[in-house]
This record gives sequence, structure tokens and C-alpha cells, in this order.
Amino acid sequence: MAEKMKKAAKVLSQKKLSEGIFDLWLETEIAQNVRPGQFVGVYPENRSTLLPRPISICEVDKARSAIRLVYRVVGSGTAEFSKASEGDDLMILGPLGNGFPIDKAAGKRAVVIGGGIGVPPLLETAKRMSERSDAEAPSKISAVMGYRNSDTFLSDEFSRYAEMHIASEDGSVGTKGNVIDAMKNDNVECDVIFACGPMPMLKGIKAYAESIGAKAYLSLEERMACGVGACLGCVCKTKEVDEHSHVHNARICTDGPVFDADTLDL
Repeated sequence: MAEKMKKAAKVLSQKKLSEGIFDLWLETEIAQNVRPGQFVGVYPENRSTLLPRPISICEVDKARSAIRLVYRVVGSGTAEFSKASEGDDLMILGPLGNGFPIDKAAGKRAVVIGGGIGVPPLLETAKRMSERSDAEAPSKISAVMGYRNSDTFLSDEFSRYAEMHIASEDGSVGTKGNVIDAMKNDNVECDVIFACGPMPMLKGIKAYAESIGAKAYLSLEERMACGVGACLGCVCKTKEVDEHSHVHNARICTDGPVFDADTLDL
């Protein structure tokens, strides 16, 4: 795992993608060591808020030494970030956590699945898999994304790297229902799944993967405090005993956020 750094990152650009969703590019040397599925902690300027806000890395541009964060405004910290403009500095910590083991997709039918704000980290995952050599690349890459309605942010970008499938809760786009409904409706076949989204979705994916004999790697969304594994504020139940806490827990910020679904007790 690359050593994490706390550094000032310069805002290259920021725009509003949709209601409450912002698209932020930051120039930072952290970009050189990012693996798909990792995240950064972004520090608010308000010193009464001591802890960084965890935001997944949507995309990496090593040539520009830049990372892209696509995030939803949910509180005072992210509201502050949404006001940043070109030339501003943001203090960030990263790269944090474990990423998706895309080497496990070599020669297999791979599917990236995202729901809601779990969509962004799958873009770099699909991109990296599509760039791999013939021997390392999946035999096929599909993307299945779940949205509430026709506001399908990033879906056009996934189409560059994968065969795109969409589920919407209101049925306005793609399959009406959830991502599993879309996979079944569109006959999406897979051997390995990389997924990020709300817990009910991930539970469903874990069960579905087991039913079809596919391997699944899940990125868990959780509110975090320290982001470095010290506070035990973000734990999930596992089948194995954690060496740090000596119970059937794992720290999402350091042991995850990506886990082999077989190790999780969801």
C-alpha cells in the first residue's frame, strides 16, 4: 500500500453535475499512487471541525498529477468544499484504504456495479481494467449503475470503458428497479463483481453473486471519523477475528473500504 500523505491540493476545476452533486479536480502528487477504489480525507477550513471528510476517488490523471472527486453535499464540510474554485487549496490526506483487486478480473467477465454516490469510484475501476494488456484484461467489462431517476450522472463516461446498463427506481431510464433487476433483465453475465453503494444494495449483490457462483468485492459506505483506523468508529462485521480489536470486526477505513464479500457477515 502506498504511503499516505497530508498535502495541500490545488483546485483545477469544479462544476455542478446535478442537484447536490459536484465534480472536483485537484492537482496533487497523491495521484501517482492511487489505486481504483481508494479514497482521500478532505479537511474543512473551519478548525472547529477537526476531522477530514472521506471522499472516494472517481478518476485519476497521472499526466496532470490530478485526482477527480465526485461527491454529494451532505453537511457543512462538503458544503464548504462545493464553494472551492480554480486556484484554491484544499488540505487532503491520502491515498487511504484498500482498492479493488482488478487483477482478479483477468480473462473473466467483469461487472462494476454502483448505486447513488457509490457510482463514482467505479469509473476509475472500469477505466483501469479497460487499459490493461490482453493477458491481464477482463474478457468483457459491463457496468450496471442504479439511480433514483433520469439524473444518471457519469453514465455517459462509463460507456467509454464498459457495456452500460442502468436501473432507475422510478423506471424513467433503463430497467425499473434495482441493479440486480437490471442484470437479470439485460442478461448481464459475470464471473467477478466490483461494487459500491448503500448496504441494502451490497447485501443483495453478495447474495446474488453466491447464487450464480460469481466472486464479489464490495466497497462499503460508512461514516468515518479518523480515517486511519485508530478510533474504531467505522467497523463492519466479519467472519474472521480482527487482529486490532480481537473481535469479528474490521475497520472500513483501513481494512477496507473494499472487502472480499466472502469475508463479510452482512
